Amino acid sequence: MKKWLIGLFCVSMAFAFGNEPAQAESDSPKRELRAVWIASVNNIDWPPRKGASAEIQQAEFIAQLEETTEMGMNAVVVQIKPTADSFYPSEYGPWSEYLTGVQGGDPGYDPLAFMIEEAHKRNLEFHAWVNPYRITMNHTDLNRLAEGHPARENPDWTVAYGNQLYFDPGIPAVQQFLVDGVNEIVANYDVDAIHMDDYFYPYPIAGQPFPDDASFSEYGHGFTNRADWRRNNVNTLVASLQQSIKAEKSHVKFGISPFGVWRNISTDPTGSNTRAGVQNYDDLYADTRQWIQQGSIDYITPQIYWNIGFAAAAFDVLVDWWQQETAGSNTHVYVGQATYKIGVNSVPEWHDPEEYSRQIAYLRDRNGVHGSMHFSLKDLRANRLGSRDRLIQDEYAQPSLIPVMPWLGGEAPPNPQKIAPKRTKHGISLKIHDKGENATYYAVYRFEGSKAGSVDDEASLIGTVRKTGSKTTFIDDGAESGQTYTYVVTALDRLHHESSGRERTIR
Repeated sequence: MKKWLIGLFCVSMAFAFGNEPAQAESDSPKRELRAVWIASVNNIDWPPRKGASAEIQQAEFIAQLEETTEMGMNAVVVQIKPTADSFYPSEYGPWSEYLTGVQGGDPGYDPLAFMIEEAHKRNLEFHAWVNPYRITMNHTDLNRLAEGHPARENPDWTVAYGNQLYFDPGIPAVQQFLVDGVNEIVANYDVDAIHMDDYFYPYPIAGQPFPDDASFSEYGHGFTNRADWRRNNVNTLVASLQQSIKAEKSHVKFGISPFGVWRNISTDPTGSNTRAGVQNYDDLYADTRQWIQQGSIDYITPQIYWNIGFAAAAFDVLVDWWQQETAGSNTHVYVGQATYKIGVNSVPEWHDPEEYSRQIAYLRDRNGVHGSMHFSLKDLRANRLGSRDRLIQDEYAQPSLIPVMPWLGGEAPPNPQKIAPKRTKHGISLKIHDKGENATYYAVYRFEGSKAGSVDDEASLIGTVRKTGSKTTFIDDGAESGQTYTYVVTALDRLHHESSGRERTIR
């Protein structure tokens, strides 16, 4: 995530706001992705430090998940391959140095398996975040990589650019290696999605062309324009990843979080009304439009890391542009939001406690925008300008289900066979009896009195709970003693299709 990209923009005249809302939605919709990025590179969010014991790593991750659920989130995006390494035993990369402090050092447990299990216990989707091309962060010495590192064993696959090493995206063997590495994750772990961020071809360094003369000479046949060839390399990888993921497990989603600007309107009349110094299509060779139009991704999360009305690249202008770009497609758009700028960025709007709330409200007013992701967890935990508190008390106070992607298939499971409410000192305990195997989790709705209302009323949703065998328990700790309630419990599959519900009244 490029926190310093603000410096790449030339500030210009303020642009008019985007289109009027297509549809006024409720303050807290029933379905909305609410995700947070958990970055491992340089130990940004987790693990807490290099070399922390397995016990400390696990305790800290559980604490982070508890805070994530308290904030009303329903998904986590966890970086498991930050630099051609792994947070799990892998044939395609050594153990990450961000675990033990030594690349290749075994942490003594499988962090990915542990993290998925703990996330699912709390009914959070787990999006496995990978960085396919990046090999190093601050050096170009292959000999400093762990013994057996794929880059060290295949030096002809690598290029140095700036002070980093990358796999060359133009080499077909590299593309296959990257696809196989992702397939290993999908085959061996119960992930809900594979996620990539904005690192394709590197962000350009002034005066330094990307050194791919050799690969273009060998593999660029049929292309007279190197930029077109580079875009084709990335498009080929993205399409191949989608095909491989779906062939292994059709329910696993594939999403990408690119830089927030495809192209400026001055470059392309169909681009956004922005003046960005970097453009996905021209500088990173990421043709996001093609991915959407060809159905190569299930969701796209543009990093719209600027405030509403920002002169060079306004949040509102870009949200509207991406909304229109994905309209009618089999690609959900979620918006990447810059939590890291709250209270610290030099732009005055980021010192306004209302800015972030206005952004969330703006998203909810746009039909076709299905939620957002927040970068990153540590910045939400910092609670600058009370941003974390506002999510808990206001924007995310009401639970929300994850939107359905109809093109992925799936269907609503049968209703649970029985629900049995019982008053306890901790609230009302709901025992959910369900011997079927199709349900992944349950949604619980509460209505005052002896009659159930509609489960389409988002205000009645009080929570979700992961299925735990034939009997699952949900505790309603917000119930008042002596009050008559009618509960409706629905069953959902892992793609979030929902049954009609079974009801029960307790007096």
